[in-house]
Amino acid sequence: MKRSFFLLLSLTALFFFSGCGGPDESAAEVKGRIGMTCMDLTNPFFKLIANVMAEEAVKHGYEVTALSGELDPAKQNSQMSDFVAQGYDAIFLNPVDSKSAGQGVKAAHEAGIPVFTFDIQVSDESAKDLVTSHLGSDNFQGGVLAGDSMIKALGNKGEVAIVSLPEVSSCILRVDGFKKALRDAGSPIRIVTELSGKGSRDAGYSVTTDILQAHPDITGIFAINDPSGLGAHAAVLKAGKQDQITIIAFDASPAGKQAVFEKKLFDTPQQFPRKMAVGTVQAFVDYLDGKEVEKKILIPCAHYRYEDSINDESREKEQW
Repeated sequence: MKRSFFLLLSLTALFFFSGCGGPDESAAEVKGRIGMTCMDLTNPFFKLIANVMAEEAVKHGYEVTALSGELDPAKQNSQMSDFVAQGYDAIFLNPVDSKSAGQGVKAAHEAGIPVFTFDIQVSDESAKDLVTSHLGSDNFQGGVLAGDSMIKALGNKGEVAIVSLPEVSSCILRVDGFKKALRDAGSPIRIVTELSGKGSRDAGYSVTTDILQAHPDITGIFAINDPSGLGAHAAVLKAGKQDQITIIAFDASPAGKQAVFEKKLFDTPQQFPRKMAVGTVQAFVDYLDGKEVEKKILIPCAHYRYEDSINDESREKEQW
């Protein structure tokens, strides 16, 4: 009877652990934690990157804690300080402000925690070389594409406005590339004003409304991302100038792709956030393996015009 009892007890225990998956194997395999902080997690661009980073990191035994900087440089530096204090193994950083982020980078470096930036680079002279690796779009090249499209759309004439975001290095590069395209073409297109749309739809709408009042004869607008470009379109539509003004944005987000298809935007040079997320995780893994990690990796952008949108399954499925 004793043998039967112990056999039954053993089988019960085996059934219990088998039914529950046994000890949590995934938990046992967790090697460490990665802290990720970005400009704004309500932006679908960054939400996608956060999700893909988490999916990729768990394959290598790491958990990702993704936080939103909420467009607040001080808040983001506080988040980085928390990652340092809690002993995270790495930080993936998308700076709210390219210069202000230097504070958090230096704190992490002093604690021996590697920082990997994505999409936006750190510009603080005392901190930028402390970043282990950066992976992002070739924003300057994407800006050149936007400039080429503006020349094409306007027949190489007219006056344009730029809705910018001067606090962020990637957006500065987009504007620089746009201007270079006009210069290199010897274009007579004149940039009459450049104002910040804060990268958001609401601010893009507000600043474009102001631009239209000050410069009613403009025929083109370049906005540094899709949200500000769509805000600009709303302002142009309200002013009844949709047949006068061509808008070029940047990102090829799901909303941007649909706007191109509906001919609200002429072009939105395309970024590839999935590649950005996967590449950042791979850079961290290579770093752990002692491999030499490139300091800067740039992903080329591509035009996204109406002809690209017509049979685009990603647009129909509302995907990047």
